[in-house]
Amino acid sequence: MAVTIRDVAQAAGVSVASVSRALNGHPSLTDDTRRHIMAVIKHMRYVPHVGARSLTTSCTNTIGVLLPDLYGEFFSEMIRGIDAAARQRGLHLMVSSLHGDADEAAHAMRAMRGRVDGLLVMSPHVDAAFLTENLPEELPIVLMNCAADGVRYPSLSVDNYSAAYAMVAHLVRRGYRDIAFIAGPAGNFEAQERLRGYHAALAGLAPSDAPHRVFEGDFSEQSGQAVGQALLALPPLGRPDALFAANDMMAIGALLALTQGGLQLPRDMALAGFDDIPIARYVSPALTTVRVPIAELGVQALARLHAAIGQSGDRSATVHTLAAELVLRASTGESSTA
Repeated sequence: MAVTIRDVAQAAGVSVASVSRALNGHPSLTDDTRRHIMAVIKHMRYVPHVGARSLTTSCTNTIGVLLPDLYGEFFSEMIRGIDAAARQRGLHLMVSSLHGDADEAAHAMRAMRGRVDGLLVMSPHVDAAFLTENLPEELPIVLMNCAADGVRYPSLSVDNYSAAYAMVAHLVRRGYRDIAFIAGPAGNFEAQERLRGYHAALAGLAPSDAPHRVFEGDFSEQSGQAVGQALLALPPLGRPDALFAANDMMAIGALLALTQGGLQLPRDMALAGFDDIPIARYVSPALTTVRVPIAELGVQALARLHAAIGQSGDRSATVHTLAAELVLRASTGESSTA
């Protein structure tokens, strides 16, 4: 049975009207009373009237989508896939950006309570405790590219580790020995897995004296451009002969800096990215990268969530992993334009 406003009032030892005033921020309550009522609401996981009705007796026909950011081609492709799958099922989307902030993620999740029939979540802050604290237990959720340890919800993710390993292996086979890496933001699951694959491949495949050069990045073009400028400041013999970025946006930023600085790629330095966003094939030289099925990830996540909402799907904590593939282009010396 869903918790009602009367249940909250009884547990808090106040009137129903006081609970309503606390929820609506009415100034007639003292700060202590409001804090007490909100603590009871949080403890009981109470969903306000409209939300409770939508969760127990009817559907909103709306899916919530929580993403780390909405900027850039990666998230545009992700939303495109989710939206296409949602429209096929007559569903609407409510989309929010988390901006990599745990408090913002919690606020966004709570704001969607009662307004959506289920949630698609991609966030570096997701774990069992975080979801339990911020969402009603009965709300269907599917996680995308999250660290799912200890989480009881189904999830879909890309095999970031193996894909990064494969890219470094390819660069080693091409004869590159000093392979630098632009890492993604700290605390991001995908970035951590790509960095782990980079280190493992160098350790297992490159000569023992091959350096592990890691530069900080945040998945933005600006951070990639900054790394490119830092490499230009080094003497030519002190530069790596290949640069692998944890996403295409950083690779493109580095490409801009390096070519503006007079380097010819891949003659002076090979360059590779990760994701295969649409623009990757149109830059010059065309970018070697890891093709992630971005839109397909969104399609499959939406389909799985819809099945869970209809109670015909598996709501257990199963993890489905999508494979990625190398796309070899001119930035590492290949002639393919796929």
